[in-house]
Amino acid sequence: MPTRLTEPEIADRLSSLGGPWTRTDAGHLTAPYSFANFAEALAFANAVGERAERANHHPDLHVGWGRCSIELWTHDADGLTELDFALAREISACYDALP
Repeated sequence: MPTRLTEPEIADRLSSLGGPWTRTDAGHLTAPYSFANFAEALAFANAVGERAERANHHPDLHVGWGRCSIELWTHDADGLTELDFALAREISACYDALP
């Protein structure tokens, strides 16, 4: 099982993560992403899904017209782990690489 990060570790990683990532009241990582339409949001969600499958770490995806919000936490650890921050960095890089 992945090791749950401490509060200072979470704060440090969150500050270096940048982008739209914030921490929810429930202690999860979340990021909202905007798109021109539903098709672009869905394509991004699918790209995130492919990365999540490769990492065997699965975020909650909330897709709607022109938006895709990501929510990450490690269920087994009931909190945030290195897996969450690694996937968040991949998701950010995926979004930044979009045309």
